[in-house]
Amino acid sequence: MSGLFGVITRKPCAVDLFYGTDYHSHLGTRRAGLSTIDNGVMHLNIHNIENTQFKTKFSTDINEMTGNKGIGVISDTDAQPIVCNSHLGRFAVCTVSRINNIPELEKICLSKNQQFTELSMGRTNPTELTALLITQGKTFADGINNVYNRVKGSVTFLILTNDGIIAARDRYGRTPLVVGRRDGDYAVASETNSYVNLGFQTEYFLKPGEAVMVTSEGIKQLISPNDKMQICSFLWIYYGFPAVEYEDINAEEVRFRLGEAMGMTDDVEADYVSGIPDSGVGMALGYAAGKGIPYKRGILKYTPTWSRSFMPVNQESRSLVAKMKLIPSHKVLEGREVVFCDDSIVRGTQLKDQVRMLYANGVKRIHVRISCPPLLYGCNYLNFSTSKNDNELITRRVIAELEGGEVRNIEAYRDETSPQYRQLVETIRKTVGVDTLKFNSLETVCNAIGLPKCDLCTHCFDGSSYGE
Repeated sequence: MSGLFGVITRKPCAVDLFYGTDYHSHLGTRRAGLSTIDNGVMHLNIHNIENTQFKTKFSTDINEMTGNKGIGVISDTDAQPIVCNSHLGRFAVCTVSRINNIPELEKICLSKNQQFTELSMGRTNPTELTALLITQGKTFADGINNVYNRVKGSVTFLILTNDGIIAARDRYGRTPLVVGRRDGDYAVASETNSYVNLGFQTEYFLKPGEAVMVTSEGIKQLISPNDKMQICSFLWIYYGFPAVEYEDINAEEVRFRLGEAMGMTDDVEADYVSGIPDSGVGMALGYAAGKGIPYKRGILKYTPTWSRSFMPVNQESRSLVAKMKLIPSHKVLEGREVVFCDDSIVRGTQLKDQVRMLYANGVKRIHVRISCPPLLYGCNYLNFSTSKNDNELITRRVIAELEGGEVRNIEAYRDETSPQYRQLVETIRKTVGVDTLKFNSLETVCNAIGLPKCDLCTHCFDGSSYGE
């Protein structure tokens, strides 16, 4: 995924922009960028953050970035923001996107005598493509509608102009945008927690397909919202920082409710529950309350030198880093029967390694509880698990094994009441090597979030989605 931050202040904005963007660092590991504008002069800095932290790369840049308006991005994909000069004027744009029809849109842009210049990654930069689609419009509003109408997938973006910041949320609201206010200053962000320590308070959650112009005078709507929403349910389950609020719903409270619901119905006997850090902790606290057993930290995350930024692309290296970041507490684990809560199982390789580590530290029995249903489909909208195709999911591998080498009859495996579902869960349990394994139901996820299923994207669980 990626995270966006923009700010308009009555004083130089660089410091606010620096910290607000940095608070999105949990959403991306590859590129980061900042752009400010000062009397029509655009300042731009982009760095690779694959092996370092955002702060390290940008701490000196902010001294050179003048102006009281700026945008920033933590990107898990392309180098951005992109700066353009067009008939709409000079502007910078940054995106959170997953554009599935890039070849088709490339042809459209080239047929209009537009050109692509940001090819440093060996392919078309999705943010530059978005910028070109915007400039095909007679106005910014017209250009934004062109993006909405042509992109298949998802795109949410910020546009920095000399007049202010235009914030545009994905057509179906799959990724969020929110406006915060501090007296006469404004912030626009992917996550509400990014501006709290800067003194901003939440003013307005953008709705799906809505675009607004934010200036020092306030918020002006450019494009009215759609009446359908498909916000990603995984934002609350995994992506979001625990303190974040999406649609005015707190992520930590959702994770607590997911654990509580599991604990209230689980008949397993255990000495205590532990969360697999970080995203399993909220669920584990809820499980402890629902089940009525203690919460203890059997595994701890070591972050001083193993930040999320240090995540190599190579999967073998990523697995090693994931293992090195988690440290078992031997005396807490030895001889105990423990419930371990986690957000999801994707490939299953990391959980398998963790299970070996736990048994090596003397755990008597391991019961794994997962906050969501099994992941059966790859994500088409948020770049979640983009390095893998569907068949790299542990669920797909198991189904192929159970179905004689072919992934078929998948509808039966997503039915929580079917024998195929029970067989899927049991085979995953044996594969990762735990004593018991349970997943929450899709109904429990929807209830914990508190939105109707029709307002949530649940594609990775059941293959359903609205729009393209």
